[in-house]
Formats: sequence, C-alpha cells, structure tokens
Amino acid sequence: MLDIQWIRANAAKVQEAAAMKGIDVSVEQLLNCDDTRRKLLYQSEQLRQQRNEGSRQVALLRQNGNDELAIEMSSKLKQINMAIEKLSKELDTIQQEYSSLMLLMPNVPSSDSPIGTSDADNVIVRQVGELPQWSFKPRDHVELGTLHGMIDIPRGVKTGGSRSYFLKGDGYLYHRAVQQLAMDLLMGHGFIPFEVPLLVKEERMVNTGYFPTGRDQAYAIKEENLWLAGTSEVPLVSYFADEIVDVKQPLKLAAISTCFRSEVGSAGRDVRGLYRVHQFSKVEMVVICEPDSELSDQLHREITQYSEELLGLLELPYRVMAVCVGDMSQKTYKQYDIETWMPGREAYGETHSSSNLGSFQARRSNIRCRDEEGKTTYCHTLNNTAAASPRILIPLLENHQREDGSIYVPKALRKYMGDREMLIPVTQ
Repeated sequence: MLDIQWIRANAAKVQEAAAMKGIDVSVEQLLNCDDTRRKLLYQSEQLRQQRNEGSRQVALLRQNGNDELAIEMSSKLKQINMAIEKLSKELDTIQQEYSSLMLLMPNVPSSDSPIGTSDADNVIVRQVGELPQWSFKPRDHVELGTLHGMIDIPRGVKTGGSRSYFLKGDGYLYHRAVQQLAMDLLMGHGFIPFEVPLLVKEERMVNTGYFPTGRDQAYAIKEENLWLAGTSEVPLVSYFADEIVDVKQPLKLAAISTCFRSEVGSAGRDVRGLYRVHQFSKVEMVVICEPDSELSDQLHREITQYSEELLGLLELPYRVMAVCVGDMSQKTYKQYDIETWMPGREAYGETHSSSNLGSFQARRSNIRCRDEEGKTTYCHTLNNTAAASPRILIPLLENHQREDGSIYVPKALRKYMGDREMLIPVTQ
C-alpha cells in the first residue's frame, strides 16, 4: 500500500505504473474520493462539536431552571443528530470506495526495471552454465519419470483432477532432497527455519498484497473465511504483522510449505508434465529490513545469489532475468526471475522469483521499526524462491540424463539420496 500523500505528490507515476501493470484503476478517482472523504470527516467533526457544545448548554439551562430554552435547544440537537447520521452513512459509503481504490494502487517500480508488457520483454542479466549436448535423443521429464517409476500423472489426474500428480520412490526422495539442500543452504546464510500455517485469514492475503488482484489464483475455504496460501511468504510476513520489530540486523525467515494455486488463465499452457500444477512445495525466503533503499537493493541481490548458489550445487545451467514492469505483480518494486534450462521444452523455464517490495507490503501489514530518533516507520520486505518442486525436478532429470535412461545425481544431493551417484530405471 502507498501513502495517500505520496500518491498525491506522484499521481502521474502511480497512474503510469497501474497502466503498465495492467491494473484498471483511476488515481484521479481515488484523489477525488479522498477529497470528499476529508470534507465529510470535517463536516462530521464540526457537527459533533456543535452537538457536544449544545448538550453542555442544555444541561446548564436545566440546572438554572430554564426548561423552555432547554427544550428548544434539545430540538436543535435532534436536527444535528439527524445530520450527523446522514453524514455517517455518506462517509461509510465513500470510505468503502476509498479503501477499495487504495488496495488497487500499485507499487511504483524501480527506475531501472525494464519497460515491457509480458515475460517476453524481460531482459537477460547473466547466463550461467553450458547447455547439454546430446549424442542421443533426450527424454523429457515425463518419460524419465515413468521409466524410473517416480512420476505418475494419470493416477494423479484420476485422484485430484487436472494438473495433479503423484511422486513416488526416487521422485519423492529427490523432491525432498532438493528442499532439504535448499533449507540447509539458507540456514548457513543466517535464515531461521519455520513451519507455517497453510490456511490463512483473508486479511493476511490482502495485507501481503496477494488480494485483491490475485484473488482468482487462490483456493478458498468459504465456510471459515480462510484461504490456502500460494506461498509461505504470506504467513512469514504475517508473523510480524501489526508489530514494531528490531531490524538493526535484517530478519531472515525461511519455510518449506505445500502451496496451492488455481492457475486461472493458464488453460492450455504448459499442460504436459510438472511445470504448471495446482499443488507444489516451495522453500521460500523472506527478509525484513530497515527502510533503506540501498540496503534493500543490496539484500535483493544477495537473496538472488542464494538461489544461484543452489542451482550451482544442482549443476544446472540457468539465466537471471530482470523482470519488466508489465510482468510484475501489483506489490513489486523490483524483480529478478531465474530461468533454468529445460531440454524437454528446448527452452529456459522459470524456477525462481526474487522480489524487493520496498515498504509496500509492510505498510499494508503494519510492520514497523524505529528510526534513529525513536520514531516508528515502515520496514522494507523482500522475498525469493530457494526451490520450488516438482518444477525443479524437470531440469534435474532432463539435464542429468544418460543415454541408457539413468540419471546422474549431483554431488550436493547424494547425501540425501543414500550416497547414490546415479538413479537407475526400475525396468533395468
């Protein structure tokens, strides 16, 4: 959320950001609404003061035995009360409109974020690793998963519907191994591990910036007004909601959680395999720091490097992309995506997303710290994917396959996989 005074001073920037991020909202309408709201608040306060003064005068008149004037004054007070009630209803209506518009105001992106309308306009920052060269026709992850008895999509669809799957045997072990490697790496960088709620209140989805614009991507438990979180970013940030925190040293939080997304709008896209599914697991990192742009920018680079470090351990080729404004969410100030090479797609596919949100999310979640003068101010928040599975299994299986169908196990994963160097197909 943005400060209304900042919006007034930067109305053109905010409107431009809304247009580029595809958010249908009028800054002018918000400012007019705020003008009306302030006017009604002032009028209401004036009437309340008149009522309070009138009540005091009525009491004095009655004390002095001047009942006739007291009755006359009481009649005027009834008119004032009716006016206050009418203003209150108008104020409730305009306040609802104001709040709805405020929740749609976008974070203005950094000046160095690329301009564009979709992921096709994202810009390569760096490319790391050599793409595999094949002397045979490589299999994709679905073929490999079937060959190894580790992925079963037909039974997943039979059980859970479209975009569902089973991981079993080595598929399950690999899935867990990558998560544990990622968490071990993050703890080595000072992150505190968490187990988090998967069901969260609607206000937490709103306050972390996932609602209202991303409501169609979430699954609701309507009877209880709860939602299934699409990332542990939501509960991790909410952990400090409505609190004043000590961020002399940045707070570093990490969680492994099951995540749920409806993938509305993705019909017909990435339908084969494990790339786009409704349920997945993610190791997420969240950082909360002082509201210092240079510091949060530095931390943004650092957490992005942690994901790169993991991909290095997994021995996978990847590229880092500067995300354009049109591919950002409402809450994002600056974003890097990491795309890992997926031979079965003959393309890079997104596996990580690293974002700096500035104070936008902390303002909505009311997470504050104290400045050098002891005054409270809103923190900065950042988040990043350490590992998302089963999507990360796609490049792991495909890049490390051998002609006989066996799969090379990167050295960093072997301690989680019974010290095996290769995964052998179950048919052999």
